[in-house]
Amino acid sequence: MENEYICKEKCPHLKKISEVKLASPNDDIVIDLADMFKIFADSTRLKIICAIMKEELCVCDLCELLNLNQTTVSHQLKTLRDSKLVKYRRDGKQIFYSLEDDHVTQIISAGLSHISEEAYNE
Repeated sequence: MENEYICKEKCPHLKKISEVKLASPNDDIVIDLADMFKIFADSTRLKIICAIMKEELCVCDLCELLNLNQTTVSHQLKTLRDSKLVKYRRDGKQIFYSLEDDHVTQIISAGLSHISEEAYNE
């Protein structure tokens, strides 16, 4: 059985290929992008990101909200900080976490929108 998703004849569109090549990010950028998406691939990190999208929270707040222990939350926050997705500020003895910038919110919001759209189309 022939695969219906493969071109029936070999006819590369060289002009299109050239245009796409010029517009495509270089390999180093693609690797960095893949690494960033790996950070989003962990459900605990995503729960933390979704929580602090709405409100700046401390570790204790996140532990209570997500029903996780402090070691787990702290470890995941360190990964998010190291990836420059989350920032923190100190207020006395407490440290509050928020998203680094609106790009993170846009990425997560786009993903959530896509998932919601898929759920309604099934």
